[in-house]
Amino acid sequence: MTRGGQGLARVAVVVRAGAAPLWWLGVAAAGIGAAPEGLTGRRIGVLAGAALFLIGAAGVALVRRGRYAALARGAARAGKYDVLQDRAVTVRTWRRGHRWWLLLGWAVAFGSAFAVPAAGGMLLAGLGAGLRLKAAWLGRLERDGETLLWVRVDWLDRRGGRPAGRAVKGLRGTGVAAGDAAPGGARRRTAAVV
Repeated sequence: MTRGGQGLARVAVVVRAGAAPLWWLGVAAAGIGAAPEGLTGRRIGVLAGAALFLIGAAGVALVRRGRYAALARGAARAGKYDVLQDRAVTVRTWRRGHRWWLLLGWAVAFGSAFAVPAAGGMLLAGLGAGLRLKAAWLGRLERDGETLLWVRVDWLDRRGGRPAGRAVKGLRGTGVAAGDAAPGGARRRTAAVV
C-alpha cells in the first residue's frame, strides 16, 4: 500500500462469509441424510440433529464475544492511506481459503447420516446460523459505537483467517458510511435515485 497504508477487511463480513455455505451445505446434507434409516432410526436422528443445531448455533454465536468487544473498544481510527476491501472480495477470499474445509464438513455430515440420520447436516446448518447471529451481534456493536470495525488483511492470512485470532493485534474503525457493507456485514442497501 502507498505511504504506509494497510489493506483492511470488515470484521463482520469475514464472520458472515461462512454462514451461507455452512447453512446450505448443512441443509443439503440433512435433507439427503434423512433418507437412510441409519443405526438409530430417523426420529432419533432428527431429534439429535435438532439438539446439535441449537448447541452449534449457540456455541458459535457466543464464543469469543469478549475478545471481539475488547478489540472493538480499542479500535484505532483507520488512516488516510488505508485501503478498504470490498465486501465481495472479502467473502470470495474467505470462501476460497476455506473451500476444502467446507467440502470436508459436508462429506462428514453426509457420511454420518448412515449412523444418525440428518444429525450431521443439522449441526453444520447450526454452525452457519451461529455465524449469522454473531455477525448480527457485531452489527449491533458497530451501530452502538457508530464505528465500522476493520481488520488488517495480512493478519487474516495467518491461522485460518479469524478476525479475532491471536495474530490480530487490534482493529481499525471508520464511520458507518465507509465501505460497501452495512453494519453486520450485509450488503448495503442503496436508495433508488429518482
